[in-house]
Amino acid sequence: MTDTQAETQGSNWNVPNALTTLRIVMVPFFGWALLMDGGDSVLWRCVAYGLFVVAMITDKIDGDIARARNLVTNFGKIADPIADKAITGMAFVGLSIVGDVWWWVTILVLIREWSVTLLRLSVLKDVVIAAAQSGKIKTTLQALALGGLCLPLRQVDGSLDTIGNVLFYACQVLLAGAVAMTMWSGYEFFRDVRRQRSSVTGN
Repeated sequence: MTDTQAETQGSNWNVPNALTTLRIVMVPFFGWALLMDGGDSVLWRCVAYGLFVVAMITDKIDGDIARARNLVTNFGKIADPIADKAITGMAFVGLSIVGDVWWWVTILVLIREWSVTLLRLSVLKDVVIAAAQSGKIKTTLQALALGGLCLPLRQVDGSLDTIGNVLFYACQVLLAGAVAMTMWSGYEFFRDVRRQRSSVTGN
């Protein structure tokens, strides 16, 4: 590898980091769209859904590009999980404000998500905890449930009313699964951290 290649790979100016930054910038706009008219605007709920989908797609794309082109940077390691938790956290809070998600669910999930993220960014700087399958399932279920609940499923009338209600409760079932996997994956993470520390200290 040449010095030029190393400098390029080590630079924070790359496509994955640009997409991560875009997701962070999108968070307030997503929240604003979701809460417009108290969450009762069909148009703005659709806009919020579109922004959320874009955020989830760019999350997948920037990770794939960073790994494929060896563009993993310190900025990306810090900003990427913050961007993920910011957009999903805004979705949980916004949906609780408009009455589509119970507040205790939002509080429980946010405590788990941010405690794991902060631990990764602080205590575990030199320790690598591999992403567990449960974490990937959790992320998928959260994306599907939150994305679906962002849609105006209970705001539509006429022939769409029944379909909207069915989809709303289907998303609630997905959310229940997401919460369960969120708690389980959090348990696995803290368990693995404890095991690694024990193996390092010999205790």
